[in-house]
Order: sequence, then C-alpha cells, then structure tokens
Amino acid sequence: MSERKVLNKYIPPDFDPSKIPRLRLGKGHQTKVRLMAPFSMRCETCGQWIGKGTKFNARKESIEGEKFHSIQVFRFYIRCQRCAAEITFKTDPENLNYEVEKGALRNFEPWREEKALNEEQQQTKEEEEENNPIKALENRTEQSRREMELMDALDEIRMQNAKGERVSEAAVLESIASRDVDDIKLKRLAEDEQDEQLAKQVFKTANGRRIKRACEEDAIARERELKSMVSVLGGSSSQPANSQNKPTATALPNALSRSLLGIKNVKARAVAVAVTPPASLTGMLGAYGSDNDDDSGGD
Repeated sequence: MSERKVLNKYIPPDFDPSKIPRLRLGKGHQTKVRLMAPFSMRCETCGQWIGKGTKFNARKESIEGEKFHSIQVFRFYIRCQRCAAEITFKTDPENLNYEVEKGALRNFEPWREEKALNEEQQQTKEEEEENNPIKALENRTEQSRREMELMDALDEIRMQNAKGERVSEAAVLESIASRDVDDIKLKRLAEDEQDEQLAKQVFKTANGRRIKRACEEDAIARERELKSMVSVLGGSSSQPANSQNKPTATALPNALSRSLLGIKNVKARAVAVAVTPPASLTGMLGAYGSDNDDDSGGD
C-alpha cells in the first residue's frame, strides 16, 4: 500500500522549470466547486423540487462590473438532477442572500416580503401625516429627539477616545504605583489591628478581666509603700501586749496582699526545686536490721 502514497517524485537532471508555460486565466474563467443549494427551488423545465442543502458539482465565476460596496458578486452554474437543465444563481451581498437568475424559481424570498412590508409602513405613515398635522409634528419631534440622542452618544464616544489618547504611559505607571502604595498601607493597618486584637486576647484572665501591666515607676512607688508599711507594722508589733493598737497575726500578710493587688510580675519567677540532702552512710545502714533479729523474731 505504500507505493500508492508517493511523496517524492523523480525530477530529471535536464529539467528546466522556465520552459513550462504559465497558465493565464481570463477574466471570465470558471472554476469547479462543490456546493450545497443555499435555498429550496423548483426547476422550470421539469418541475423537479430541489431542497435546501442538496449537493452539486458547480461552476463558479466572478461577474465583471457588478459589485456592492467593493464586494465582488459571483455566479454559480448547476444542473437539475432530473432533466440536467442548467440553473444559475448569484450572490446578493445587499440582502445577505442569493438570487436566482434563470432555470428555476425560488420558493420563498424573504427580502422581498421585508421590502414590501417596509414600503407599506412608510406609505401608511405618510398618509397619517397628510391627514393629521399633529401626528406629523409628533413624528418630527420624535425623529429630532432620536437624532439628538445619537449625537450625544457620538460626542461621548469621541470624548472617551480623546481622553484615552491623552493618557500617557507615565501617567498609567504612576497610577498603578499609587494604587500599590495604597494597598500596602491598608495591609499594614489591617495587620496592626489584628496584632492589637491578639494582644487584648492574651492579656486577659479566664473570666475576661483585663490584666494590668506594671511599669517601672509604679513598681518603685509600690516598693516604697511596702517598705513603709512593713516598718509601721514592725513598730506596732514592738508595743506592749496591753496596747489597744496591737496587730493581729494576719495583719502583715493581708496588708502585703492588698498592696500587691493589680500588679503582675513581668519577669518569670524562678521555679524552686526542693533538693534533699544525701543521707549519711550510718543512716542508710541503720535502716537494715540484722539476720539474728529476724530469726529471733521468727522463733
């Protein structure tokens, strides 16, 4: 099967491509194309109905001197499937459709109905304006209003285009940079607020009470207050027993606890580890009894 698909062809050594004559096609040259019927039609010779989408081997040519706004119009030649009569139709760029020239009749042409409807509406409108001058005034007012709206829309589009043309690359880059700076500031504010909320949650007790921090000046003042209170309590304890101002046994601890109320130590307290001294050798030996005592006890 590989010999059927020849990719390389033999070129003789004395081959000269300049000797090959060029194919010059005329203006009315026709090309063979494969197409489908763009609309349903009926043959005029035999009355055969040809449905839309029927495939044909057709000939295509460009019509000289017939264009629509620089759009070339093409003509197609097909033959009837029953009687082999020639049918021709061409493109219609104005109506975005096709138009039958000869050999067949189209079943339905939508643009013809649309044109007739538009002409009828225009005629009705003109008759109303002739018989009713107020209606004519209303129609002219409506038409002027629509024209003004269209002009305003066009002016707005022109202003937007002019504004876009005046914007330079430096201005665009500057706006982007300022936007980035604003985003950074907002991000920092959000982070600060989050840190503050976290700090409020940390410095709270289980019952929701806020813990006060003791600054250095408050600590020094409280230390002086404690010293003065201890000296006063110590002096009152040295008075005779029959004195009326005799302090109780719990006066000093209560005063200290009241003075320390609301202060939290910043430094971590050192954990006191109780270390028991090693036992002496004699003490360790004294814990054991002699075998004789055990035997005597057993006896």
